[in-house]
Amino acid sequence: MKKYISFHILVAACVILTFVLASIGCKQDPSTLRTYQLPANIDDGIEVGSIDEVNIDQELIEQAINDIEQGKFKEVHSLLIYKDGRLVVEEYFTGHHYSYYEPRHHGELVTFKSSTVHAFHSVTKSITSACIGIAIDKGFIKSIDQSIFDYLPDYQYLNADGKDKITIEHLLTMTSGLKWDEWSANLSNKSNNIIGIWFSDKSPVDYVLERPLKYEPGTRFIYSGGNMIVLGELLRNAANMDIAEFSQKYLFEPLGIHSFEWWEQFENGVFETGGGLKGIPRDMLKIGITFLNNGVYDGKQIISKQWVEKSSTPFGNNIGINIPGTDSKRFGYSYSWWIKEYSESDIYTYRAGGWGGQRIIVLPEVNSIIVFTGGNYTSTVRTSKILERYILPAIN
Repeated sequence: MKKYISFHILVAACVILTFVLASIGCKQDPSTLRTYQLPANIDDGIEVGSIDEVNIDQELIEQAINDIEQGKFKEVHSLLIYKDGRLVVEEYFTGHHYSYYEPRHHGELVTFKSSTVHAFHSVTKSITSACIGIAIDKGFIKSIDQSIFDYLPDYQYLNADGKDKITIEHLLTMTSGLKWDEWSANLSNKSNNIIGIWFSDKSPVDYVLERPLKYEPGTRFIYSGGNMIVLGELLRNAANMDIAEFSQKYLFEPLGIHSFEWWEQFENGVFETGGGLKGIPRDMLKIGITFLNNGVYDGKQIISKQWVEKSSTPFGNNIGINIPGTDSKRFGYSYSWWIKEYSESDIYTYRAGGWGGQRIIVLPEVNSIIVFTGGNYTSTVRTSKILERYILPAIN
């Protein structure tokens, strides 16, 4: 009996010793911890400053940076914080370029830098939406309430069974009513409509508009990248230029954005305006700055104040939406922007969001913008956790 007890005590002691040694080994050497660095001034029109100048808690920000560095949130590729007119945090991390056909959609392993072009994924939707707003401001499109078929002359044969009631606004707010499934299957599966559209023998606009009406337009939220692809074609007809030319002329050039790339096109030339844009995180920041400043950038009105207001206010019944694959729960949805109030900090936000952890988060009440890029394509995106645990307490 004594031998039996002694043996178990010995085993328990070994387990405890192993745990202690492992814990010691897991502690990061303080000399390897990253400390706060002032963002570089690269003369791109974005003013930089220090977090001390804008009263942000440096300790919390450094903790966030090091927890990201240690992989606690899997693949976060960049974190930018802009407050009171200055970029005050700009950090980049190691991760994988996006590649659809690779395991976990992870391509080449790189150390990201400020100049590294990154896939925006569904942040593209918010930029396409901005282009629609500009097209209305400039008179290419008369009204957000027009039927989509007013600008789709080549697709009139699909204008049937009540689809004439689908307006431009309905496409922007994901309330077209068209049957679509983008959330029940993962983005590696052809049964997911936004993937299936690439493997269909139909044109992308046919693929979307041939689908039956499941709900009356304007009444129910159904997330649909197909809606945005139709919007891109609608814009091409209205302005007589495709989204690449239009966005360069009316959005990117006025913002001093030069690294953008519309990299996904279908065989017939239609652009993937729901997720096919690339650029650098500072490009994303410039979009955020424009919205934070009610559509103004560098003293010029790029997007109307009314469009910004529409983009930051939930449309109709678009509230309480849980986004799959993320820690983001109970959001509203507007003109292709997601809206949320964080009750603990009492901060209202609206954001552009993309697969894998791409984010432009606008916080008007504290005059701030947060930008993330990431590669969490098959694991939970936890940018809301980073925001709630570190950034909001540091800012607020």
